[in-house]
Amino acid sequence: MNALMDFQHYRSIWISDVHLGTRGCKAEFLLDFLKHTESDYLYLVGDMVDGWRLKRSWYWPQAHNDVVQKILRKARKGTNVVFIPGNHDEFARDYTEHTFGDIEVRHEAIHETADGKRLLVLHGDTFDGVVRYAKWLALLGDWAYTLALKVNQWFNALRRSLGLSYWSLSAYLKHKVKNAVQYMAKYEETMAGEARRRNIDGIVCGHIHNAELRDMQGITYANTGDWVESCTALVEHMDGRLEILHWMELRQFSLFQAKETECVSSSSRTRGILRSMASSVRSLL
Repeated sequence: MNALMDFQHYRSIWISDVHLGTRGCKAEFLLDFLKHTESDYLYLVGDMVDGWRLKRSWYWPQAHNDVVQKILRKARKGTNVVFIPGNHDEFARDYTEHTFGDIEVRHEAIHETADGKRLLVLHGDTFDGVVRYAKWLALLGDWAYTLALKVNQWFNALRRSLGLSYWSLSAYLKHKVKNAVQYMAKYEETMAGEARRRNIDGIVCGHIHNAELRDMQGITYANTGDWVESCTALVEHMDGRLEILHWMELRQFSLFQAKETECVSSSSRTRGILRSMASSVRSLL
């Protein structure tokens, strides 16, 4: 595929950590992805909606509503859509094993690829000790991550005025700070270990906002990444081959573009949009 790619059909698509309801969500890029791709199976692997942030302050521009509507439309047209809630949209876990708006809500799922591999699909927060046993610390970490995104916004506004390209502070810290690197490595080992314990070929998860696809001693470990910064998705080709798509690179998008579009969207909210959004979210959940 190239930057000017046409419509693509995959057997399966996995996306996670979209965080609708936050200013960091790159809804416009996700919409572009959803418009250019189709699949037999679409897995929403948690943190699609950021309930934590919406409880503190309301933010829902038209683009976020459009994402929900686009997913619902895919489900109506025959795509097998499965929603697996994460910790940020944990309110939806009360509805697992139910179907709403042609979307199945599950705690986890087993996906069989075209070449016969069985993959465990879950968000991954239940294997994160901080989220599971010290939610206050997880909330503090969420606040710190949000702060890093805001500082990143100001920093990149300066870089843009100087004619420099976008640079992610939060991504830099995540990959350079020793504790963060160790945390991600431990998380990956834990997830692969769970797949091995269940005698399953691999695992697909999200949660840590770090797209990855690799073999871990015979276990396929796949992390879908996020749609806050990296804008990535895991896809299965018709022959069962898995691939991580880096959408911004494929489409030659810039995060500067997302910020401009976001501001236009957020300023154009109306009561009618909010009513439509509320109806969409209820259908999704």
